Amino acid sequence: MKIAQIAPLAESVPPKLYGGTERIVSYLTEELVRQGHDVTLFASGDSVTSARLNPCAPSALRLDPAVRDMLPYHLLMLERVRQVADSFDVLHFHIDLFQFPLLRTLATPGITTLHGRLDLPDLQPFYRTFPDMPLISISDHQRLPMPPVRWIGTIHHGLPPDLYRFSAEPEAEPYLAFLGRISPEKRPDRAIAVATRAGMRLKIAAKVDNADLDYWRAEIEPLVRANPLVEFVGEIGERDKAAFLGGATALLFPIDWPEPFGLVMIEAMACGTPTIAFPSGSVPEVIDHGVTGLLVEDVDEAVAAVSTAAAMDRGIVRATFERRFSIERVAADYLRVYLSLCGRGRPLSPRETLPLSA
Repeated sequence: MKIAQIAPLAESVPPKLYGGTERIVSYLTEELVRQGHDVTLFASGDSVTSARLNPCAPSALRLDPAVRDMLPYHLLMLERVRQVADSFDVLHFHIDLFQFPLLRTLATPGITTLHGRLDLPDLQPFYRTFPDMPLISISDHQRLPMPPVRWIGTIHHGLPPDLYRFSAEPEAEPYLAFLGRISPEKRPDRAIAVATRAGMRLKIAAKVDNADLDYWRAEIEPLVRANPLVEFVGEIGERDKAAFLGGATALLFPIDWPEPFGLVMIEAMACGTPTIAFPSGSVPEVIDHGVTGLLVEDVDEAVAAVSTAAAMDRGIVRATFERRFSIERVAADYLRVYLSLCGRGRPLSPRETLPLSA
């Protein structure tokens, strides 16, 4: 198939540091190319891919100090897509909602994977206006706030099986890991409380966005400075994650928001590291309680879960990752959608949900 993957421009594909959506776009693109498909990636010019790259900005917009407004760059990217849309079998968008008016004018079928939270009230009137657009959710929970729309399926994220090496044992000096972003909804304060009460070291590898600087300075940085058990590592890249996650006794995922997926959970799983998580959003869909991690309701339960997580079979954690969250499974699910949309598979009715693999 001739497939266009249209990525956000905030980060490169794959991202240099933080960037979950762009990372998934990269994994999917590379797997589709590996399987022999003709793929064009619309992304920033500093992206690295084995697909054909159509550069839509010189470099990742988040890291370009000259960029003040990302919207014009995304609109220019859509114009690039429009000009060549007829040369593709299917257009796969990962940029939320910019493309919907355009898709109604194109003959080439398009699908949109929604990567973000959908519980924001401003989104309701928009999606009510475009109920015919084919959509993919990344968890069943992500769909709950939406008005009636055309869901084609839920496709959980996946990773290349050789991306992270399996760690049969954590580091000799035990520690808990927190990986992601410093923000109120990610609750690094809970992670610090859990580690402190469990008497274990906590390593925090996270970026601090400008929007969260006040929260970092007022709430989290003082906790880090005052606690000898806590080490703030900062933002880390792909090459450092295997050692960071694989060496941990457990990953802490103490979120307090409707997480659409939570890529870090399956990154830890790939390393064999169990996750101690609060069951918000997609978490119960991703973590098999007692198998790949433990679901807890509060800090007390999280503290008690630390010793249980330390005794879990890391080989089973890794095997579950390979069964449920491989990029081969993700690509197979998306190819079924592509083929159906372009008429090479069973046609989909306007309100049909395509049953995808588990």
